[in-house]
Amino acid sequence: MEQKKWLDRGPCPACGSSDANVNHTAGYSWCFSCQTKFGDNIVTMPKIEVRPMATIGEWGDISERKISRDTAKKFNTKIKRNGNITTHHLYGYYNDKDEHVGNKIRQTKDKRMWVEGELSNAVLFGQNIFTQKAKYITICEGEVDAMSAYELMGSKWPSVSIKTGAAGALRDCKEAFDYLDKYDNVVLCFDMDKQGQEAAEKIAQLFAPNKCKIMRMEHKDANEYLKMGQREAFNNCWWGAKPYTPAGIINLKDIGASLYKEEYCETCLYPWPKLNEKTYGMRTGELICFTSGAGMGKSSLIRELMHHLLRNTKDNIGILALEEGIKHTAWNIMSVEANARLYIKEIREGYTQEQLEKWQEDTINSGRFFAFDHFGSIDNDEILARLRYMAQALDVKWAILDHLSILVSGQEDTDERKSIDILMTKLRSLVEQTGICLLLVSHLRRPSGDRGHEDGREINLSHLRGSASIGHLSDMVLGLERNQQDEDPIVSNTTTIRILKNRYTGDTGIATHLFYDKNTGRMTEIDNPFNVGDNDGN
Repeated sequence: MEQKKWLDRGPCPACGSSDANVNHTAGYSWCFSCQTKFGDNIVTMPKIEVRPMATIGEWGDISERKISRDTAKKFNTKIKRNGNITTHHLYGYYNDKDEHVGNKIRQTKDKRMWVEGELSNAVLFGQNIFTQKAKYITICEGEVDAMSAYELMGSKWPSVSIKTGAAGALRDCKEAFDYLDKYDNVVLCFDMDKQGQEAAEKIAQLFAPNKCKIMRMEHKDANEYLKMGQREAFNNCWWGAKPYTPAGIINLKDIGASLYKEEYCETCLYPWPKLNEKTYGMRTGELICFTSGAGMGKSSLIRELMHHLLRNTKDNIGILALEEGIKHTAWNIMSVEANARLYIKEIREGYTQEQLEKWQEDTINSGRFFAFDHFGSIDNDEILARLRYMAQALDVKWAILDHLSILVSGQEDTDERKSIDILMTKLRSLVEQTGICLLLVSHLRRPSGDRGHEDGREINLSHLRGSASIGHLSDMVLGLERNQQDEDPIVSNTTTIRILKNRYTGDTGIATHLFYDKNTGRMTEIDNPFNVGDNDGN
């Protein structure tokens, strides 16, 4: 049998509900009406109840909180003493007719709290004493903070408190909106914890733009400033409170000197200078898409980049090559180091074991390459999880995913375009969250007409397979073009790099030409081997 968690239910000392406050076995209670929690982390807790008004208090200063007698009296707050020791605080609550309807009682020894009277129809704490319109009003999260703020500001501006803590703050302020809205400026002085700041932002949205301001304090609350005698510091926070603006909306003047502080972004130039002239290299925090048809030089280019990142950064590199095993990936990296196509077994056998081990030591034994060893079908979320692990646990800064199309292929009864949309959105989000540079390989769809990409057809963004989101969500899109059928061996082995999208500089068009040497397996930059001029976009 499941162990019972709730003991019983009864009245709420905050909102006055007769039966919404439920006592929990863990030693706290929770009001389902005003969403207030009482007694957190208390092992044992007596039942909270609402009692008739019976406690007799007296006017006096609240010494342990540094609140003067005059302020306490103004806010209708009394104390109860046992000799010279203050045992209870009595915070007086009133309705909109200025009738005393109840007291919130706080026992100083264990901070136990209950209500005498009825608070359900009470206004904000302090509202009854500030009835004349003023330029400013301060709203605090608790009674002590309201009195503290009033003293810290030289008793000049009205200060009130919500009734039910951060959880019920929005409801309290909605009920008191007509009263609060008559002030020219509303300043929110809520606790500097997550609950307090979240409540403040919700309340601020009740008011017209620029009317509500939120304080950001170094200390927890107003009473902390009062107890430490930091009147000037509190007033600086109060006057410096910023008008609430929705998340994502900023005034550019607030950037200030930070404009000249570059956000950390690691750059690695490509191994081909002409490509760098238009791109200024590749950067962490970017999603770069390489797209081509079959036989355009994509595999050779990826080999070059893997090796180049090893030699020109000190960072870890992640490789998710979905159509090859990890041994083939290792041979690819070693091939660039050796200037030989070691990924071909017959060529590899022409070298000594000593030579192979030397190239292995100089590349993959660096400990900076991490590859995804997979078998069978691959789930998209699994790929995303592996990428995130590489970035966060293995400190990978540069990751290669080859290729996108295989992740959505073989999914029966699935809309390929929609699948790519979802996957690209997730990849984009991952790049933003982790700060990696993701080098993504995507295939092209078959163009209409007789001439395909293997015949050197020019690539544009509309040729990307599956979805326009590939182009939209990438920072850079590089198309690889090659005419495999040309009789000239220079032309048939030359890949043209065309920039289809360049968010960094805006430069597009043909960037460079890379010649593939079948003897070495390397791609080197050459001058334009074609009879037509380069089409440099802008």
